[in-house]
Amino acid sequence: METPSQSSTSQLSNKPWQTPFVFLAIASIVMSITFAGWMAMLNNFVVEQAAFTGAEIGMLQSLREIPGFLAFTAVFVLLVLSEQVFALISLCLLSIGVALTGLFPTIYGLYATTVLMSIGFHYYETINTSLSLQWFNKDETAEKLGKIMSIKSAASLVCYGLVWLGFSVFAASYQMMYLFFGLSGLILTLWLVFSMPKFPMSHPQHKTLIFRKRYGLYYFLTFMSGARRQIFVVFAGFLMVEKFGYSVQNITLLYMTNHVINFFLAPKIGKWIARVGERRALTLEYTGLILVFVGYALVESANVAAVLYIVDHLFFAMAIALKTYFQKIADPKDIASSAGVSFSINHIAAVVIPASFGVIWLYDNALVFYAGAGFAIISLVASQFISTSKHYAFSTR
Repeated sequence: METPSQSSTSQLSNKPWQTPFVFLAIASIVMSITFAGWMAMLNNFVVEQAAFTGAEIGMLQSLREIPGFLAFTAVFVLLVLSEQVFALISLCLLSIGVALTGLFPTIYGLYATTVLMSIGFHYYETINTSLSLQWFNKDETAEKLGKIMSIKSAASLVCYGLVWLGFSVFAASYQMMYLFFGLSGLILTLWLVFSMPKFPMSHPQHKTLIFRKRYGLYYFLTFMSGARRQIFVVFAGFLMVEKFGYSVQNITLLYMTNHVINFFLAPKIGKWIARVGERRALTLEYTGLILVFVGYALVESANVAAVLYIVDHLFFAMAIALKTYFQKIADPKDIASSAGVSFSINHIAAVVIPASFGVIWLYDNALVFYAGAGFAIISLVASQFISTSKHYAFSTR
């Protein structure tokens, strides 16, 4: 059965590809090729052309996370812009920030382009979550999010391949490569602007910040997810380099392996979550993460560490379950506001953990990963309070 949103969309769209799913899929490709290109070249670029030390790269990464922490402000932008328009503007900012990165190889130039890129990235991610939960039926959300995750992985793989070709075969400059990825993203975004209709929403969204008691478990699991993710993003990769001497090529190969696996498995994971429910999916994720983090703390083999890294990344696909859980408990009018609030909650840890756990790392790096296992244990216990009902009624409390 069509939802009101889908019915209205079919009336507005004259072509079969003019659908919300295609819009979000193309937008995800834009996000993937721009951000993956930015990340793939960043460390070499800042060292070779801007003479960064650990202090400058640490400051740059902290500045990059600030827009994520401020994602709740998206609700105020929605007072004057529709979510679809806001998503397109965010993708433009992301693309322009990436395109300009290579043209300003100085400390403050890189700080400025990073903040611009990050504003677009984090606002898009916030609005993307909101649009997905509003445009997709509850029965199909997990499967479609899995398909979009697969598309993002394919786009990232293409990006990594182009980076390798650019530097290995064509002797391209950083400036040329950053311009290429940024302008490619901008062109795709402009195509979305002029080729896609404005898709209607079935429920008007609240334009104020909303915290509801019934969303407390979701907020808590979102915060814990952000804490665990920081340990993976900041310290798991660092362990591979510092302890096992992985080269840039080795790390890039791990990235590509992760994306190949996600390309094939993410859609299947989405279908599986829809079949077994959020509590079982999150129980498996958190149990697996406990073992992975303990493994990081004890591992002495570079090959075993690589396996742990790949398995760790695979569990990211399980995050679909947290989104579909919120979709089922939320008042449909709360989704846009709550997406920004939850994204900010997720990034609280990004402000605290890298610096504080960096000090712990100097004393004993195993303690960092034991803490990650502790976060996973707390999440596992909390996830058992999720209802096993397929759909959850919402209240306005």
